[in-house]
Amino acid sequence: MTTPTPSTGSDVQVNASAIEEMFAGKSVACPCCNGALSPSMLQKIMDDASRLEGFKKDFRAIPTGGLGMMIDPHAHMTARTTDDYEAMAQAGIVAVIEPAFWLGQMRTNVGTFVDYFSTITGFERFRAGQFGIRHYCTIGLNPKEANNEALAEQVLAVLPRYLTKEGVVAVGEIGYDEQTPQEDKALRAQIEMAKEYDLPIMIHTPHRDKTRGTQRTMDVLEEHGFDPARCVIDHNNEETVREVLDRGYWCAFTIYPSTKMGNERLAALVQQYGSERVIVDSSCDWGVSDPLAVPKTARLMADKGISADIIHQVVYKNALAIYGLNGEMQEDHWLKPQAIDQRTLYEGNSVLRGQEPKVLTRQVDANVIR
Repeated sequence: MTTPTPSTGSDVQVNASAIEEMFAGKSVACPCCNGALSPSMLQKIMDDASRLEGFKKDFRAIPTGGLGMMIDPHAHMTARTTDDYEAMAQAGIVAVIEPAFWLGQMRTNVGTFVDYFSTITGFERFRAGQFGIRHYCTIGLNPKEANNEALAEQVLAVLPRYLTKEGVVAVGEIGYDEQTPQEDKALRAQIEMAKEYDLPIMIHTPHRDKTRGTQRTMDVLEEHGFDPARCVIDHNNEETVREVLDRGYWCAFTIYPSTKMGNERLAALVQQYGSERVIVDSSCDWGVSDPLAVPKTARLMADKGISADIIHQVVYKNALAIYGLNGEMQEDHWLKPQAIDQRTLYEGNSVLRGQEPKVLTRQVDANVIR
């Protein structure tokens, strides 16, 4: 598909000479600040309106999966509110993947991991569905908590009971944090689990010394004979993207408001490298993060003239391709969704607090934005 060119928006387009003729020598008050608007300022407003109308028409023409349906394949939703789910659904997100994560405070016994894994494979799937979003997850021992070796061994022992649960699409997020021997041991054990259970892997790359940590992670994966086509390397930046792609891995980018990777930078990388094996996610968690990072990035890419096909790959199709490998994540789950019935309870519990429950059928148009 060719790069879309903004429409002319002729229904709002006004000739500059007409503006001059109508308002020459006259003062028009700005509705925002009550200041005087000159004919040239009015012309700019009309030009902007015309341009925005053209972009709106182009957005409607982008196939579903471009700006119509999106997947956020790295979202820590246990830390988010029901308002976030509603906003994400309204923005076009139809599915999220929640990777097992640390809670900001180190856990002290294996039971807390068991309860957490049960939550993201159980109640959180129910909670997301109450707002029209399909929820999946990845299960693993994150590298930050792998450094408590005795506890890590207990957690690794319970992981298999969760790797076969409904909605589990990968082992993750695993990898390195400080790149310690304990982290290396846990990483290698979980790579072998992924091979045993025929699951893809989601890799967390370290915040510090990222380039060396990313290279080391790929070296270890290759030592274990793990297929790079079944592995997502996440939290990439400009220093790591080329080698990750060259070595055959899926290359994911976390869009944070001010760290890791911004959406302007991501758009530039997509323009440089294209869409093959490139994934965008929000990694929204309990810190400063944005659950709408994926749709905002999609719209920015469209605004920069990136084609609808490329946007479709980056915010939808690629995530479905890699995380759908074990069959737990299927497009029909949201193309043919079950009705949303907020009267439904989960183990006797509701997501509502006295509000009127919504009961509706959520239809997804498989062709164009509505």
